[in-house]
Amino acid sequence: MDTAVLTGGPAMELLSEGLGAPHVRADFDGHSGTIALARDAADAFLTSLARSVPPGRERSRDDVLLVVSELVTNAVRHAPGPLTLCLAFTSGRVQVTVRDTSTTMPQPRRADLTSGTGGFGWSIVERIAERLQAQPLPEGKEIHAFLPW
Repeated sequence: MDTAVLTGGPAMELLSEGLGAPHVRADFDGHSGTIALARDAADAFLTSLARSVPPGRERSRDDVLLVVSELVTNAVRHAPGPLTLCLAFTSGRVQVTVRDTSTTMPQPRRADLTSGTGGFGWSIVERIAERLQAQPLPEGKEIHAFLPW
């Protein structure tokens, strides 16, 4: 297997075979710095992908990074403990998957402009992703977002 370990954080490997070329899996503890490290992993993945498959839309890269940020932020805020981020390219789409330890499925909530408690992320992801799927697991859930590349 052709791999390149991404530096600067927890276990992250950029993989060149399997689900598609390339794909990445990054495991995080869910503590301080997780969101930035997840964005770094996604950025490395997209840089590698763009070398072989340039994005078809000007905002594709920004959209993927935004979805990664929102899904990982939700996992950090609403699920205790570790989480896993996976990114893959298949059939002209980038698949973003976040696995966390909460069995509570995501639900849109009213955005709160005054207290700063959020409420924007899930609706942003719903608007950007072509397809969005939440899959329950025995010890948590996976969220899958598919975005055009």
